[in-house]
Parts: sequence; structure tokens; C-alpha cells
Amino acid sequence: MPSHRPNLIRRVVALVTSLSLGLAVASSASDLPNVVIIYGDDVGYGDVGVNGSTMIPTPNIDRLAAQGINFTDGHCTASTCTPSRFSLLTGIHAFRYAARVLPPDAPLIIPTDILTLPKLFKRAGYDTAVVGKWHLGIGQTDVKTNWNGVVKPGPLELGFDYSFLLPSTNDRVPSVYLRNHHVVNLNPNDPLFVGTTAASVNRPGSTAYPDGLVNRAAMTYYQSSHGHNNSVINGIGRMGYMAGGNSALWDDETMSDRFVEEAKTYIAAKAQKEEPFFLYFSSQDIHVPRAPHPRFKGKSELGYRGDAMVQFDWATGEIMTALEAHGLTENTIVIFSSDNGPVYDDGYEDGTTVHCSLEESDRGHDASGIYRGGKYQIYEGGTRVPFIVRWPGKIKPGSTSAATVNQVDLLATLADIIAVKLADDEAIDSRNALHAILGHDQTGVHTMLEESFDLALRQGDWKYVEESQATWPAEAPLVEEALFNLRSDPSEQSNLIKKHPSKVAELKSLLAEIQNGKGMRGIK
Repeated sequence: MPSHRPNLIRRVVALVTSLSLGLAVASSASDLPNVVIIYGDDVGYGDVGVNGSTMIPTPNIDRLAAQGINFTDGHCTASTCTPSRFSLLTGIHAFRYAARVLPPDAPLIIPTDILTLPKLFKRAGYDTAVVGKWHLGIGQTDVKTNWNGVVKPGPLELGFDYSFLLPSTNDRVPSVYLRNHHVVNLNPNDPLFVGTTAASVNRPGSTAYPDGLVNRAAMTYYQSSHGHNNSVINGIGRMGYMAGGNSALWDDETMSDRFVEEAKTYIAAKAQKEEPFFLYFSSQDIHVPRAPHPRFKGKSELGYRGDAMVQFDWATGEIMTALEAHGLTENTIVIFSSDNGPVYDDGYEDGTTVHCSLEESDRGHDASGIYRGGKYQIYEGGTRVPFIVRWPGKIKPGSTSAATVNQVDLLATLADIIAVKLADDEAIDSRNALHAILGHDQTGVHTMLEESFDLALRQGDWKYVEESQATWPAEAPLVEEALFNLRSDPSEQSNLIKKHPSKVAELKSLLAEIQNGKGMRGIK
């Protein structure tokens, strides 16, 4: 058909280019692989069976690993969600744009004029979609978002053809779904308003919700332990205030089901089309408030947190099954990972915090494995997360790799796979890690940046951690300058800062160069 000819030509060019590079990406022009990223939220390295979990059953994630490659030194870019998501989608470290965890109703923080992962795929003729948690802001800077009209800029302005989102995150308002540019099921007679105080959102004619600061009894699902006590939606306190939109409210316990159905519908529709597709499935699990569907409650030994992980494993299995049902498994790359390491108490009394803290295990389960710290922290547990890739025919099933790989490098790696050349000023921190992803290189990147409220630089076995800055948020954990050797001390217990001054000076100097604008692409 003439309408398909541009895509066909583009695919032929991609195939010829890839073969000229010696990469057996596809056997024919129609075989450009689909790509599905399954992205967890606060899922620690040790929360999956393939990495040692015995108290949370994850048969589907373990099956994915058995069919692909499991990286034991795989990383998100930061130990908090917004920066990691920023870097995943742009190939740029988030600190360059001062990207931090966003408050409710924040504007879009990714510039619409830079390359993103969905824009990359669009260059090769892909259809693109995002389903799930967003938390990268929506709307314009200095312009109040009108949730009752066209809500943009957002994912569509960054290259996605379709989006179905919780706009911020599930512990923040607005507690509604957003499809493309519009709130789902919004009644115009109950307009939606979002703000930082109850007084700023309450309007005559709009539904008013309890204020957890003055009415703790309204938090009937479970109580807030800290910071989640503004508007109470579905018996759960949230960050920020909203009024109106009662008909559009999500149901916390069916959220995973809703996202899975959206993903399955998208996969089914794309299976009937000629063009390849990219699906970014961004789960809310196992982020707080943990509210697994009743059918998953009690399925782990660890209460709401463990049960939410079982639910996420189910969601992963449903997506795998959908690909299989439509004959898409063999030509689809599936990447499974998380936006940061684990956290136990993160604002709700859901039964986890009484058993453990970040420095302890949860009833015998250590979500970070042997690694120190977790969410919000610069130590390995903050960014070393599950990292599994399946690509039948290209990756040996059941492989395990100690290669160092990072989500920021996925953009350049996928660009190689689909034969799209990056400009020098695009994705400046993203490096081509294809040989490591395929299991041919057991080293991966030699030098890697890690972000929290602080920065750290890894080079081979060495890791340098900068000292906390006085200008950073008061809630940020204070960190002393440190040097660790991860080969002899993977749990980062021995600070070698005084024993190796020359190595400290070398890494500190390189970190300063990177902070001052040197992209990681130019670093080995």
C-alpha cells in the first residue's frame, strides 16, 4: 500500500545500516524489533527471586530472566524516581536540568525540543505508547494547569502517540487518570482543581475531600506516618490538595488491573499493524500507598509491600502472555527494571515500618540484597536494581552478567539496534552498551555516574562519593566524602578516603568535569 511505503523505505535503510555495522539486528526489513520496557517503582535488587528473594514469589519475572539475561550490576541513574525517569527517556543525567522529585501539579520538566526515547523510535517508523505512572510533570511553567480542558504539554509532546497515565504518582494528587490530553471520566459539572492548600482548590460546586491535617479519622485505609496527610482520597491521605473530579477518581486497588488492560489493548491493536511499536509500561507498584488488589493480599509473607510486589510480578506475566498470544515474543525486546532502590516506610503505616528500617531487613527479607542503602541514598542499594533483558535469538536464555549497565545508556543502545544515528548534542550521557546487553561483553561501562541528592562516580572497582552540599534539601540524608572499593567491599562499609588520596583526586576531578558539562558519551 502506498501509505506504508515511507515506513518500508525507512526500515530497509535501517536494516542495511545495521548490517554494515556488523550487528545482526534483523533478518528482514519487517523484523525491526518491538520494544517493551516494564518499569517498576521502588523495586529493590533483592525483591525478585532471580536475585535471591525467597519471601516474595516472582515466578513471571524469574521466567523472564530464564528466557534472557539478568544483570547483577544493573543500575537506574538515580535513587529517586523523577531523575531516573528523566534520564531513561532522554539519555541525559537529570542533574543537568536540576530535575528532582516533583510536587503535585508540577509542569513538564523535559524540554519538548530535545530528543527523547519515543522520538528516537518515531524516527525509525515506530508507534509509541506510555501506560502507567508519569511523574515528570504536565503543563507549562508559570501557567496554571487547567485539568478541565486540554492538559498539555506532556507525553504526546515528547513523542508518544498514546498515553494513559496517573499524572504524578499514586501518593500525590490529582487522583485521576489522564488519557492523552484529557482527564478520564471527568464530569464538567464537578470541575477539578489542584493546588498546595485546601483553600486554593475548594470551589462552590466541586466535590470537597477531607483534609488529613485536621481530620486524621478520614484516613481509613491506613494512616499517614508522615507527609501524606493533605487531601484524603479513597481513605488514603495524599500529598497536595484537590477538589472536584469525583467521577474521575481512580480506585487504588484496581490500578494495576487498569494499567495491564490498557497495555494489553495496545499490544493487541499493534499486532494488527505493519509498523513496530515501543511500549513504556511504567507501573505504580510497589510505590506507596501500597494497595494491592484483594486477590493478592496475603500472597507474600511481607504484608502490603510484599503483596504489591506479587501484583507487579502478575502484571509482568500478563504483558508477557499478551505478547505470546499475538505471536510477538520472538521479535520483541523486553527490558525489565526499576526507577530506584527500595524503601520500607515511605509515608504510610502499612505494616512494614514496624518491622524494619532502611538498615534492617523486613522480617528476614532484605530488599537491597547485600547492598547498602536504598531509595534516597547514594549507596549501591539506591541505584542497583533488577535489570533483565529478553531478546529471543539474540540473547542466550538464562544468561547472567556482571557487566555494569545503566538505564541512561538504553537510548544510545536502542538507537544502534534500530539504526538511528544520534547527533553530537543528543543524549549526551548515553553510551552504546549493545555488546553488554547481548551478553558478549562482561565488563560494560567502565565509568558511571550515580545520583541521589549527592553524586557519586564509579570507575572500575572504585566508587567516589561527594560530600553533601549545604544548599540541598533539609530532608536529604547527609553524606560524608567517601571512597569505596566495590570488589573487596560491595556493601560499602570501609571508607578508604584517607588511604588512596591520588585516586580520590583523580575521581573528584573527573566528577567536576562531568558536572561542568562534559557528557558521559565521551568517557570510556
